[in-house]
Amino acid sequence: MLGTDFTKGSPSWVDLGSPDTAVAAAFYTAVFGWEFASAGPDAGGYGFFQQDGKTVAALGPLTETGASSAWTLYFQTPDADATVKTTESAGGTVRAEPMDVMTAGRMAQLTDPAGADFAVWQPGETKGLDKASENNTLCWAELHVPDPTAALDFYGKLFGWRSQEMEAPGMTYRVLSTAEGDLEDATFGGVAELQEGGNQSRWIPYFAVTDADDVVARAQGNGGSVLMPAADIPDVGRIAWLADPFGAPFAVLKPAPPN
Repeated sequence: MLGTDFTKGSPSWVDLGSPDTAVAAAFYTAVFGWEFASAGPDAGGYGFFQQDGKTVAALGPLTETGASSAWTLYFQTPDADATVKTTESAGGTVRAEPMDVMTAGRMAQLTDPAGADFAVWQPGETKGLDKASENNTLCWAELHVPDPTAALDFYGKLFGWRSQEMEAPGMTYRVLSTAEGDLEDATFGGVAELQEGGNQSRWIPYFAVTDADDVVARAQGNGGSVLMPAADIPDVGRIAWLADPFGAPFAVLKPAPPN
């Protein structure tokens, strides 16, 4: 289960790069009920989405030339510089070299061999998100790539992730767990093969909700769009894929009740 007891390879942060942070903040406030708090005058427009005063995601302006609006998942590492070197030797690329974020931690922006962007976070004073796997917070990280086996090999070299295969409608789904701890408790996401018509490898953040259909309606009513209508997935829950007004994709999940 994705949580806040972060270990190597855990999803520990998620942020949105947007061409208009004010419009994006208003959209996600309407959809999830989040509040946006600036990180201060020296943060370049970066700030935090909060729920009950706790950080659940973040938002900042686009910083890469030609970049499209997108959510980025960060995975914890004890050594960002070493992870960057492993990324390069394993066939990935570096979009932003390791840098200190004041005293909060050290980060780097990377791309895997299939073209999916991600980042790593070496914690300093900021360990990661304050909440996860609660209502309106990050609950799952999902990778879509043409070759899941190759992806698992790449990320295994970086983080030592474990995986289990499960059959899903029309595909074999790989459930991901961090290297440490009980396999079930360490589960945080999955890998799926790009489906017909899919042309972009990417990580998709899932946010837990109590009513997926209501969230879809709120997203549409505030300038967002539906990429995949709400649908029930046996033993998983009800999910939908959405995009914000600038095209950044994300997903929502109403978890199935425990058996």
